[in-house]
Amino acid sequence: MRLSQISATLRDIRVSPVRSLGQTFLHDQNLARWIVKQADLTDEDYVIEIGPGLGALTEFALAKGTRVLAIEKDARLTKFLREKFRDRQLEVLHADALRFDVRALFAQQRVKLLGNLPYYISSQLLMKFVTYPSPISLWLFMLQKEMAQRLSAAPSTSDYGALTLLVQLHHRVKYLRTIRASVFLPRPEVDSALVRITPRDPEELPVCDQELFAALVRRGFSQRRKQLGKLLRPDVADWEKTAQALGFDRKARAETLSLRQWIALTNHVRPLEPPERRANDAERFPVVDKNDRLLGEASRAEVHGDNLRHRAVHILIFNDAGEVYLQKRSRWKDRHPLLWDSSAAGHLCAGEGYDDAAQRELQEELGINVPLGKVLKLPASARTGQEFICLYRGLLRGDPKPNRSEIEAGVFCSPAIVDGWIAARPEDFAPGFVECWGAYRRKKRA
Repeated sequence: MRLSQISATLRDIRVSPVRSLGQTFLHDQNLARWIVKQADLTDEDYVIEIGPGLGALTEFALAKGTRVLAIEKDARLTKFLREKFRDRQLEVLHADALRFDVRALFAQQRVKLLGNLPYYISSQLLMKFVTYPSPISLWLFMLQKEMAQRLSAAPSTSDYGALTLLVQLHHRVKYLRTIRASVFLPRPEVDSALVRITPRDPEELPVCDQELFAALVRRGFSQRRKQLGKLLRPDVADWEKTAQALGFDRKARAETLSLRQWIALTNHVRPLEPPERRANDAERFPVVDKNDRLLGEASRAEVHGDNLRHRAVHILIFNDAGEVYLQKRSRWKDRHPLLWDSSAAGHLCAGEGYDDAAQRELQEELGINVPLGKVLKLPASARTGQEFICLYRGLLRGDPKPNRSEIEAGVFCSPAIVDGWIAARPEDFAPGFVECWGAYRRKKRA
């Protein structure tokens, strides 16, 4: 819409921009078209739009044949959008975007996000929608210029800070252009900017304990003028030796360390060590026949290399809300690295029973010990990797404590979301989990 059209439309629908909601309306059509072009939309994309307003970006997104879910907090604008784009591939959700369940988007094949974020909650919305792991493959955010500069900043600049590192750990951020205040009605007091955020390749950077990384970064930037060694003294006993080993000045301040150096520092404080592959290859597994009768035992390497029938357990851990915990397998796994799997899973060792193995895996991978109930048993097949699988279920009140050497990430999801996720993106999952989950859901429905 042009400026005159926006003014007339707002009068017609009796809407005055609400300052408390940070409402501004883009009236430069060429700019709106250019912004949507940066998303490279196709009819296979599912677009989430935060704060669509009068539909300046919505119109051009729909023109690409995409399905759009527009999240609008103002009921008056929700009604207007539904009437304006009636019979188009648009769903308008009258809701606060801060309360939107991002996990539901895993049930969509390819998700992209457009958003003109209100300045007063831009940081909360940003962190909500880019939190790792995320189902979103592209983010295009219009933000206050100062915020955009912080997200895309490089080390040793005034804009570089904790927010920069927390976002860039899992994402690449590109500052696309400054957007002048004059293209909005009402005109904001400062300029905006458009940033494009894309996920990093999971193996682009070394793995680290993400919670510790965040804690160290926040502590390091808590007093920018203070030397890092003084701020991190509780975590690093011999700072001079650490600085020398990691290749930075012992008098360094937080903003002088690169992302890779912050990761190296995190791993120095609390190393994440890959499982010993030689030891794993030497592990002895029971080898069984087609009826799960014991034939003997063999090493991990022999069992997998010769495709021998063997035994495994999978555990589904639920919370009080009925959500199941899924783990993203470590990059160091010899099979199906970085794919999503059951809450915990693993092989039986020689001489070990199914029940004992389930409790051991639960403790090793999630750091918990809860009562487990046996749900079902799956026969060995090509789909299970020639594993006889006993599936268990347990209830956890609290949070798991995932072993970061075994688990890359984790998330609780409702069974309905898991169903949709598997249907939309089966390639995201380890095959054994897909078999277990399908059997579990069929048993629940029976």
